[in-house]
Amino acid sequence: MDSSSAIKIFESLSSGIRLDIYRLLVKTGPEGMVAGEIGAALALPPTNLSFHLKALTQSQLLSVVQEGRFQRFRANLNLMQDLIVYLTAECCSGHPELCAELCSPATATRASSSSNRSRRSS
Repeated sequence: MDSSSAIKIFESLSSGIRLDIYRLLVKTGPEGMVAGEIGAALALPPTNLSFHLKALTQSQLLSVVQEGRFQRFRANLNLMQDLIVYLTAECCSGHPELCAELCSPATATRASSSSNRSRRSS
């Protein structure tokens, strides 16, 4: 991955609706969802949903397969993993194994919580 690809992904996810769609499809895994199910789950009208699905598909965050009259959308988890690798490639001067503890979800959650507490007490 290069910086222009990463920027394209971040631009696509900068919409709250698109982020919600992507996170919903991540939850469904390889099964994905048809457009109507996505719209119903997120209470989005078809025209609004179509606009956002098109943007996510163009950025390759979603794949789409025609199933009769329906289109099934799936999150491109490989692309998201590539983005994470790109973002963390230079961690700890190119030695990410040195900061594995910082990258674990539990540690990140604890660090965020303690940071929020210290800001509130200031």
